[in-house]
Amino acid sequence: MIPDEVIRIARDIESMRIRGAGNIARAAVKALRITVQNSKAGNIQELLEELRNTAQMVIDTRPTAVSLPNGVRYVSKRVNEELKKNPTLDELKEIVEKAVEEFMVNSERAVARIGEIGSKRIRSGDALLTHCNSSAALSVILTAAHQNKDIKVFATETRPRFQGHITCKILRDAGIDVTLIVDSAVRLYMNKINTAIVGADAVSSNGALVNKIGTSTVALVAKEARTLFFVATETYKFSPETMIGELIEIEERDLEEVIDREELEKIGSPKVLNPAFDITPPQYIDLIITEKGIIPPQAAFTILQEEFGWLTGVKEQLF
Repeated sequence: MIPDEVIRIARDIESMRIRGAGNIARAAVKALRITVQNSKAGNIQELLEELRNTAQMVIDTRPTAVSLPNGVRYVSKRVNEELKKNPTLDELKEIVEKAVEEFMVNSERAVARIGEIGSKRIRSGDALLTHCNSSAALSVILTAAHQNKDIKVFATETRPRFQGHITCKILRDAGIDVTLIVDSAVRLYMNKINTAIVGADAVSSNGALVNKIGTSTVALVAKEARTLFFVATETYKFSPETMIGELIEIEERDLEEVIDREELEKIGSPKVLNPAFDITPPQYIDLIITEKGIIPPQAAFTILQEEFGWLTGVKEQLF
């Protein structure tokens, strides 16, 4: 039986009470730890079945969020390595808890490291633009500000869920000059911007970026204005499935995020499309800032080989 707390985590991810790819990944591996802590399994096979059920539940909540399955893979890989040593049930539980803690710590360190690396590309006097609410992109901006660089930031509202409001609060609390703009004003203000910097929900093997809807528009306008366009992301958001030609599914969310049903009826009940993400081609991306360093988008395949090459050509077994 799946613990109630795990079910709550899955619901919170699906409803976006837990949001942001990093937070989602950490919540997913936390669900695995809770499963082990509440396990009634009498043997290893029963424990693995419980872990598989939890893994599938959390992975199914957000199909575009590559960080979700990659977080689960991190734990699963270590469990499968331990299984070769014929562990006891208690030993296997310990390895799950250890792997979860390692992932949590490493993911937090990755964000801080991205800030350190990316801030070197920010100059005092720069005007920056960011879209949505990315902990990695904010780490770059906040680190630059902590280095006493005089910067100002334009943040998009990021409709329909207005994640840009969260970004503005974080930047204002840090004492940074920030201006909130509507998404459709990006082209109007882009000539005032030195660098646009965004996060990632996924990066494909060819360097294409999957991120919050509207990101590709920001990138296109930046290209037209000859403004630099940076992506800040942890390497566990790179998608290994794309190495063998699979496409990243773009999540379609509920129409009521856009318009309530009563108002919809007033305008004749047209069809409503509410994609949560869009795809930015690699040719619009100047560089990708990761915890391993700065890479061009064309190097995404190399990162995937290093991180997930063990998956290539094999049918994956989670737990």
